[in-house]
Amino acid sequence: MPEGPSIVILREAAEGFAGRTIARASGNSQGVDVAALAGQPIVALRSWGKHFLIQLPTLALRIHLLMFGSYRINQRKPDSEPRLSLGFDDGEELNFYTCSVKTLPPDLDALYDWRVDVMADQWDPKLVLKHLRARPDMLVCDATLDQDLFAGAGNIFKNEVLFRIRVHPLSQVGALSAAKQRELVAGMRAYAFDFLRWKKAFVLKQHWQAHTKRICPRCDIPFHKAHLGKTQRRSFFCTRCQKQYPPAALTPVRSDSRPRSQRTPPAS
Repeated sequence: MPEGPSIVILREAAEGFAGRTIARASGNSQGVDVAALAGQPIVALRSWGKHFLIQLPTLALRIHLLMFGSYRINQRKPDSEPRLSLGFDDGEELNFYTCSVKTLPPDLDALYDWRVDVMADQWDPKLVLKHLRARPDMLVCDATLDQDLFAGAGNIFKNEVLFRIRVHPLSQVGALSAAKQRELVAGMRAYAFDFLRWKKAFVLKQHWQAHTKRICPRCDIPFHKAHLGKTQRRSFFCTRCQKQYPPAALTPVRSDSRPRSQRTPPAS
């Protein structure tokens, strides 16, 4: 699933369509009346988290690329019908595939809180920290994927940031120190722009330290891999250098105080 920085790249690539009028529209999306789009000017192209937003005078289009969605600018995928295709008078077009397309009211500022978008200029770390601390029982592996906290963050963010700040994914938000909570919020924002820079340079995977990796680069021991939290997304983590808050309870070893002669012998 494309994460926030990838949607910013899409927004920047499509920004030349802002201010232009849609000449024709088509597609197999059931979430939008494509016939009503022709003749409408594009007021703005925006992004919030993993949502690409096309703002028109009477409505807005919300495009979510889901797990396998894609887009093409001024070209089409062979043998694949677009979910939404927007064409312009000069023959240029914007096409979206295998994605969710929905209509929204045109006032996007009334719908979205840009202050929690990890890529937005309006990002407000104090507000995000306040929201984070209001969820003390939440596991950090879920908190880092919560779009109401960190809009645009995904599984890569989760694994990479938790490794950077040395926090085990099964830690509870409320068990982190105040300093560690601030480090988490700052780390999510910082990684967003590292992600963006590396993605534009086509070297993102080369910079992964934890995500999909087998060996911890700090400890030189195998990473643990597990589907954790309510989200059950894949986590890659080191049990030596990533501390769990509070520490995991150890299962007590129950001793048998009966004389050996009274104990049940093991099955043969």
